[in-house]
Amino acid sequence: MTHGMAGLAMRKPSAGGLVYSTDAGRMCPGCRRPLPQCCCAANRAASLRPPDGSVRISRESKGRGGKTVTLVRGLPLDVGELAALAKRLKTACGSGGTVKDGVIEVQGDHCERVLECLRKEGFSAKRAGG
Repeated sequence: MTHGMAGLAMRKPSAGGLVYSTDAGRMCPGCRRPLPQCCCAANRAASLRPPDGSVRISRESKGRGGKTVTLVRGLPLDVGELAALAKRLKTACGSGGTVKDGVIEVQGDHCERVLECLRKEGFSAKRAGG
C-alpha cells in the first residue's frame, strides 16, 4: 500500500483573492490589481462615470456592529477637497469619520445637519434611502 497523496484532501482554488493590501489599498478581485489600476471593464466603466450632480446623503448601520454612520456620495471633488469637506462636516456634527473610496462617512445619524451644511456650501444635496 502506498501512502503518497491518498490521505491529503485536494483544495480547489478559491474564486476570490486578495481584497485589500496595506501597500496599495483596495484590490480588484477580477484582475487582482489596485482599484486605480484595475483593467476590468466593469470597474473601469464605474470609475469613469461622472457624478450626476446630485449629492446623496444616507444612513447605514449594516456591517458596522450596530453603529450608525451618515454617508455622503456623489461629490464631484478630488481627494484633497473631499478630505477638507469631510473635516468641515465632522466638525459641524461634532463627530468622527473618514473618507473611503470617494464616500464621506460621518459617525452617527447626522443626515439633516450634513444636508444643511452641504447646501450652505452650494451643493445640490438630497436624502437617499430611509
